[in-house]
Amino acid sequence: QVQLVESGGGLVQAGGSLRLSCAASGRTFRTYAMGWFRQAPGKEREFVAAISWSGGSTYYAGSVKGRFTISRDNAKNQVYLQMNSLKPEDTALYYCAADLNPKGALSGSYSSYNNWGPGTQVTVSS
Repeated sequence: QVQLVESGGGLVQAGGSLRLSCAASGRTFRTYAMGWFRQAPGKEREFVAAISWSGGSTYYAGSVKGRFTISRDNAKNQVYLQMNSLKPEDTALYYCAADLNPKGALSGSYSSYNNWGPGTQVTVSS
């Protein structure tokens, strides 16, 4: 099992930046892939980005590609989401998640992820 806690959310104006962090504990961090998802009010949870256990592979949703960057520090048991050029439509509760049994390519599917943090709110004002 893995315990995850997100931080770094807040209120930012459109065009601004935020950096989300996710601290992991439990199973050895470098043995599993990580992902970020988000959920806006009244909408389904959607995939944002994923990163392999080594950090060597990344995968992004089309809506954030070129604006968001996922990274990880295995020595610190942390995964990050750098969000630039934020838009009001990026407003959501952001979750980090662990894929404890990655099978080849990184997954953007909710069902592939086994453990979830409680989320951190990101609000982008226009």
